[in-house]
Amino acid sequence: MATSQVYLEQLRRSFAIAKKDIRVYYSKGPVVISGILFPASLFLAFCMGRHMSMSFLIPGLLAITLLFTATAVSPVVAPWETMMRTLERLVSCPVVVSTIIFGDMLASSIFGVAISIVPILVGLVAGVNMLHPFILALGIILSASCFSSLGLIFSSPPTSMPATIQMLSSIVKFSLVFISGIFIPLDELPAWGKGIASISPLTYFTDLARYCVQGNSQYPVFIDLVVILAFTVLFLVVAIKLHERNLPKRF
Repeated sequence: MATSQVYLEQLRRSFAIAKKDIRVYYSKGPVVISGILFPASLFLAFCMGRHMSMSFLIPGLLAITLLFTATAVSPVVAPWETMMRTLERLVSCPVVVSTIIFGDMLASSIFGVAISIVPILVGLVAGVNMLHPFILALGIILSASCFSSLGLIFSSPPTSMPATIQMLSSIVKFSLVFISGIFIPLDELPAWGKGIASISPLTYFTDLARYCVQGNSQYPVFIDLVVILAFTVLFLVVAIKLHERNLPKRF
C-alpha cells in the first residue's frame, strides 16, 4: 500500500477514535464540571463587583473557557481506558499510538471549539463587537488543538486513576490562568511578569482574543498565531513520545 494511502487510513481511524471519545466521555459529570462550571465560576468570582467593560471581560472568559473545555477529557482518556480495561481492545486494532493520540486530540479540540461559542454569544448579546471574526476563529481552532495536546501530556503517566491526573492537570491549568494576562493585562505587568507570561500558550491566545475584540494586542497577530502553532506541534510530539514509552506499562 502506498505511503499516502497508509496515512489516509490512519487519519480515518483517528476520526473514528475521536467519534468514540465524544460519544463515550463528553456526557460524563466530571467533564461538565471541570470543562464548563469550573471556568464559569472562576470567571464570575473575578469579575463580580469590578467595574470592567464587557470588551475586556469577554476575551478573558473565552480564554478560560477554551482552556478548561479543551483539557476536560484529553488528560483522563488514557487512565479511563486503562481502568475500564478497554485499552487492550483499542491497541489490538490496526492503529499506531500516534493515531490514538491524534484522535483523542481531535475529540478534545472539537469540544473546546463548540463550547467556546457560548462566551462569544454572551459577548454579542452584551453588545460586544467582534472586530476580526476570521482571525478569532483561526485562533480558537489552533488554541483548542494546543490545549488538548497539552492535556494529552498530562495523561501519559501509566496510571489507572483519572482523579490523580485531573489533580495534576488542574494545578497546571490554574497556574496558566493566573500568569497569562487574563486578569491583569500584559502591558500592566512588570518585566518579570511578562517574562513568565511568555512561556504560557494561553498568553498568546488571550492576546489574540483581545485584538479581535478590542483592536489592540501586546504582540503582533502573526506572532500570536505562530507561537500557538509551535506550542501545538511541541505538545503533540511530546505527548506521542511519552505515550509510546508508557503504553506497555498500562497492561
